[in-house]
Amino acid sequence: MAAAVVGLPDAQAPARQAPAPQPPAPPRNWQAARHDQDDWFDDVPGKHRVVFDTWTAERFPDALRFSGNYFRANKDVYKLADRDLAVVVVVRHQTAPFAFNDAMWAKYGKAFSKRMGWVDPKTQEPPATNVYLSQLSDFLKQGMQLAICNLTTRSYTQIIADQTNRSADEVYKELTANTIGNGHFVPAGVVAATRAQERGYAIISIG
Repeated sequence: MAAAVVGLPDAQAPARQAPAPQPPAPPRNWQAARHDQDDWFDDVPGKHRVVFDTWTAERFPDALRFSGNYFRANKDVYKLADRDLAVVVVVRHQTAPFAFNDAMWAKYGKAFSKRMGWVDPKTQEPPATNVYLSQLSDFLKQGMQLAICNLTTRSYTQIIADQTNRSADEVYKELTANTIGNGHFVPAGVVAATRAQERGYAIISIG
């Protein structure tokens, strides 16, 4: 009986395949791309940054209340001035009309109210003024900025244009020329909320 030869490869064994190449590991220090349209976020002065994201009219008073708390606590406890705080409120979907002045509410309050599915909490009627103008104006003086959803603005524009037999461009120019101040029209409110985070803003979703 022939002796087995030890240490020689079996001619019938399949050849071993080289391991498949692995995809390169993602970079550890990933950074979001920057876009010129978003540079205004960095132009807002402040040692601390926060954005309040709003989209339902019923919850908008919470954004004002929490903004007040943010300014007050930083002033009373941390001894920070208003200029030390970069505060942005995103107004989109139902809350975008709160960025417009009383003149626009006097003309289009019913159209705003119907599209928002919201009425003045005190009168239960479509308001003819911006019911939050006084509070917002005080915050704007403290440096608050508004990120106004352009998609939503275009939607309201078309509704008003259809109701008044005017061109959409004419209505859009009127609306965008009548904000309450410190307003930045952003491509979409939901995009602005994410872009703000990428630039170091903490986000608080109000609803």
